[in-house]
Amino acid sequence: MPNIREIKGRMKSVQDIMKITNAMYLIASSKMKQARKKLDDTEPYFYTLQDTIAHILRHTPHTSNPFFHRRDEIPPEKRKKGYIIITGDKGMAGAYNHNVLKLAEQEISKGGVIKLFIIGQVGRIYFAHKGIPYEGYFKYTAQNPTMYRAEEIVTLMLDKFMAEELDDVYVIYTDETSGVREDATIIQLLPFRRTKFGDLKKMGINEIYSDATFDPSPEEVMQQLVPRYAKGILYGAMVESFASEQAARMRAMDSATKSANDMIQNLNLSYNRARQAAITQEITEVVSGAKHRK
Repeated sequence: MPNIREIKGRMKSVQDIMKITNAMYLIASSKMKQARKKLDDTEPYFYTLQDTIAHILRHTPHTSNPFFHRRDEIPPEKRKKGYIIITGDKGMAGAYNHNVLKLAEQEISKGGVIKLFIIGQVGRIYFAHKGIPYEGYFKYTAQNPTMYRAEEIVTLMLDKFMAEELDDVYVIYTDETSGVREDATIIQLLPFRRTKFGDLKKMGINEIYSDATFDPSPEEVMQQLVPRYAKGILYGAMVESFASEQAARMRAMDSATKSANDMIQNLNLSYNRARQAAITQEITEVVSGAKHRK
C-alpha cells in the first residue's frame, strides 16, 4: 500500500488537473456560444441571397453562370478535385479531428486529381506526417472564423475553378447535428447545382419577387450574388466546425473532470485507510512498548 505522503501527492496532482479541465470546459462553453451568435447574426443575409438566386433561376431559366457549369465531359478519374478540410488547431476534443480526417481519407481514396486545402494545424500536421501533399494551408483560421477569411479562401477557389485548375470543390467539416453529437460532413461548394435552388416551397422561400426586374441583367446580378453566396456557405461551415469543436471539447473536459473527481474519491479512501493503518501501527507499537517495560 502506498504511504500517506505518496497518496497526498497524487491527490494534489489530480486536483490540479481537474482545475485545468474544468477551466477548459468553461472556456469552450463561452467560445461555442459566441460562435453560435455569429452564425445566427449572419444567416438571414445568406438566406436572402439564396432566395434571390432561386428566384432568378426559376423565372429566368435561360440565365447562365460559369459557376454552374458541371463539365460533365470530363471523366471521373481525370476530374481535378479540391477539398477544403476544416480541422482544429489542437486536440483534447474527443474524436472531433479524427472523424474529419477519416472522412477526408475516404474521399481521397475515390480517385481523381486531388488538391487539398487545409484549415487547422491538426490537419496540416496529419497530412504532412502521412506524406500527402497539400496545395494550401490557411493559418489562424480554425480558431478565428471570419467573413474576411472565408472570402479570401472562396476567392481562391473561384479563381481556380474559372482557370479550370479545379473541376469540383468540396468542403469537409463537422456539423453539430444535435446537442450531444457532431458528424463529419462533406458538401459540394463548386459547381453549383440548379436543383439545389429548384424547389422554393420545399425550401420555405416566399415568392416575394414575382414582379422583380434585374438591372443591368439577371446574368450580371448572378455574377455578383454567387460569389457572396459561396462565401456564406464556407463561412457557415467554418463557424459550424468551430462550434462543434468547442462542444466536443466541452464533453471531453466534462468527462475528464468527472473522472478526476472519481479518482480523488478513491484516493481519499486509500488515504484514510493508510492513515488508519498508520495510527493502528502506532498504537500497537505503544502498547507493545508498555508491555516490555512491565
